[in-house]
Amino acid sequence: MSKNRLLLTFGWGCFLGFTSCREPEPADLLIYNAKVYTADMDSTVVEAFAIKDGKFLEVGGSSFIRTKYKARRELDLKGKPVYPGFIDAHAHFVGYAQNLMQADLVGTKSFAEVVQRLVAHRKKYPAAPWLLGRGWDQNDWPVKDFPTNDTLNQLFPELPVLITRIDGHAALVNAKALALAQVTPATTVSGGIIQKVNGRLTGILIDNAEELVARKIPPMQTSELAKVLLAAQEKCFAVGLTSVVDAGLEKPVIDLIDSLQKAKALKMRIYAMLSPSEENKNYYFKNGPYHSPYLNVRSFKVYADGALGSRGACLLHPYHDQPNQTGFLLQNQEYYRQLAKQLNQLGFQMNTHAIGDSANRLMLNIYGEVLKGKNNKRWRIEHAQVVNPTDVPKFGRYNIIPSVQPTHATSDMYWAADRLGPERIAHAYAYKYLLKQNGFLALGSDFPVEAINPLYGFHAAVARQDAKNYPAGGFQKNNALTRVQALYGMTRWAAYANFEEKEKGSIERNKYADFVILSQDIITADLSAIRNTKVLATYPNGEVVYQPK
Repeated sequence: MSKNRLLLTFGWGCFLGFTSCREPEPADLLIYNAKVYTADMDSTVVEAFAIKDGKFLEVGGSSFIRTKYKARRELDLKGKPVYPGFIDAHAHFVGYAQNLMQADLVGTKSFAEVVQRLVAHRKKYPAAPWLLGRGWDQNDWPVKDFPTNDTLNQLFPELPVLITRIDGHAALVNAKALALAQVTPATTVSGGIIQKVNGRLTGILIDNAEELVARKIPPMQTSELAKVLLAAQEKCFAVGLTSVVDAGLEKPVIDLIDSLQKAKALKMRIYAMLSPSEENKNYYFKNGPYHSPYLNVRSFKVYADGALGSRGACLLHPYHDQPNQTGFLLQNQEYYRQLAKQLNQLGFQMNTHAIGDSANRLMLNIYGEVLKGKNNKRWRIEHAQVVNPTDVPKFGRYNIIPSVQPTHATSDMYWAADRLGPERIAHAYAYKYLLKQNGFLALGSDFPVEAINPLYGFHAAVARQDAKNYPAGGFQKNNALTRVQALYGMTRWAAYANFEEKEKGSIERNKYADFVILSQDIITADLSAIRNTKVLATYPNGEVVYQPK
């Protein structure tokens, strides 16, 4: 063979297999021999990807990626599954962090057990000015009625006590706390209930009534709050979360989060919904949204009603188990209408907590008045638990995003029918029906109301079962999601609900390299074993932040 022909042959070979004839491109990390669920528009599954400067460079086959790129670290996952970093589309990250310093009352089986935990917590923190706790649920006790504060008054006569119900929409306080807040039997409150029996305060405060006492609790020191935020971050990373949506924050807390992120201490990405306080409105209405690689502030979180468990959810017709109650709105209708107009004019997203069918109807109608048909404002209804079937099409008509929490369905299923009766329960927690309106929805947990693990929500969405795999056939299984839909709800669609679909939510070129490696494939594994799945590694920005010891 002549020299010229040899060079021509070599050159043609380089053209056909060009990557083998040039130097590999530099990367920081290669993942290969994996099963990578990219969560792109085509549900593509690949074997490998390359990362540089915190972003995905390219995805593809193992041989292709390893030939085209050379990295300082190359990981052979030996077939392990990889997913985009999980996004909790509705949570209370700051509240969860603060709760780490409070008595944990989740899972208590009686009020006596609540008291035992409070006594133990007080021994652990004897100098705390208040005794605080969260997580009790009277629906889990033999006696389903709200407790009274008699025992707390006897045990803690000089120490103010406030313990919050699991949903955050009711609290029990003792006489000392009521006295500090100057709450008496004559006190009234709009959008809430101060419970009285025979003219005597029981200590139960529902919705807006909680704030009468809660505002007397000394705020956590900034240094202490920073400490617990970092502790909460570690717990979130351990379950595969790389982004959380915090539903309702004040500016000083947002500023602290921003400073911790800029100092590279807080690596959790946070979509911060603003509380509609005067301070927040005065600042953000003037200065507009704020966006950094880790923090996005462009929405307001509004409460239309309370919770079903405490009968604060606003219903069109009375509660099945309390025929004299329909729940209530937390503000008057004109408040919501005027706020919606303001937010629309200034370009902010409106995200409204609405649980009862009356609250959902009101907010869907107000959204419709303001949005006026198809749009890209991406306004959201948070929870959307009980929606009258005649109102559901409004989600599609006005491009309103349902932001739902599947574990609410499997937690509430034991008593929700008691509250709603047989007709309304049939169209409650209707996630599949809601999904059909726009072709997507956002999935969250509402932690600390529910557990922080997103795989519990994945399981609840698909199996419609709780941790005990109950009930056998699933709770109202006609509204179950597919596994791919559930995965998208906590990745791609959750990012879209935050206007962040170009930055994250899928494993694609130029997006942030947020991903998680699991012990088993949640798309193919036995449904009954999903909650046993372990997180093997969590990577935000291409950096490993969690691996089990």
